[in-house]
Amino acid sequence: MAQNDSKQRLIAIAAVVVIALLAVNAFLLYNKYMQDKVIAQQQVEIDDAQKLEEELTNQLDKAYTEIEANRGENEELEAMLDQREAELDEAKSRIAGLIKSGKDLKRARAELNNLMIQNEQFTAEVTQLRQQVEYLKGENSQLVDKTQSLEQDLGAQKQATQSLEEEKASLAAEKQNISSQRDNLAKTVNFASVVKVQNIGVTGMKTKGNGKAVKKNYAKNIDHLKVCFKTTVNEVANAGIEQFYVRIVNPIGETMAIEELGSGKIINKKTREEILFTQVKEYDYANDETDLCFNWEPNAPFQKGSYNVEIYNKGYLAGKGSFSLK
Repeated sequence: MAQNDSKQRLIAIAAVVVIALLAVNAFLLYNKYMQDKVIAQQQVEIDDAQKLEEELTNQLDKAYTEIEANRGENEELEAMLDQREAELDEAKSRIAGLIKSGKDLKRARAELNNLMIQNEQFTAEVTQLRQQVEYLKGENSQLVDKTQSLEQDLGAQKQATQSLEEEKASLAAEKQNISSQRDNLAKTVNFASVVKVQNIGVTGMKTKGNGKAVKKNYAKNIDHLKVCFKTTVNEVANAGIEQFYVRIVNPIGETMAIEELGSGKIINKKTREEILFTQVKEYDYANDETDLCFNWEPNAPFQKGSYNVEIYNKGYLAGKGSFSLK
């Protein structure tokens, strides 16, 4: 009895082992099937990627070759070719990246198909443009012929009027030369008659309660400037009223000017620039040396620092100086 039980246990164990082995075998077979399927899929993707890469290379080679074949036609076409070449470079980089990653071959295929369509459209545009260029060349040739005919007709007229034009040009040049000499002479005489000034001095002043003005050195203590200068002898200048335009420039480069106090604008005849002046001093000039003074009272505070003074006569700089306020 015991022997039969032992035999049955062995049979049961053997059956379990067989079933387990069959299950393992089935699992291994299934796993191998799935691996073979993945490998096959990967191989398909690799083949597709290689095919796409070859097609991309062929399309780009064809497009680049066509671009170079159309170089040198005209500027408009050259610009189109440059733009298309840049677009091809960009498409090449983008599609090659998709193929290399292998993650989206479907998109790479779509991009490649779109590139092929664009190449065909571009070829059609280039062909159309070249046809237009040939047409325009024909039109231009006709215009050239007409122009040559007109030039031949005008040639006789030009020869007939050439001597008159040369004579007219000669007279105009002579007139211009005389006018230029006259202008230069007038400028020379005008400049030579400028009355130069010297000993330019500016003093800060403060008016006391008794009406007496005293000298001050600090900007915060003064209420007006006393400007003095001395005329020089100029025998070329005619005796009579002379105007001396005084320009005071403050430390920040601004001309001190108040229209109500006599300020205005003059033209610097040397630079032809319009400049502001602070005040004008008139004097009945007798070709002599005379000290002239005037007060500049702007009713405003003065700035401390370095000031420049320019004096103009007849539109030319007659003298300049500087002063400082503490």
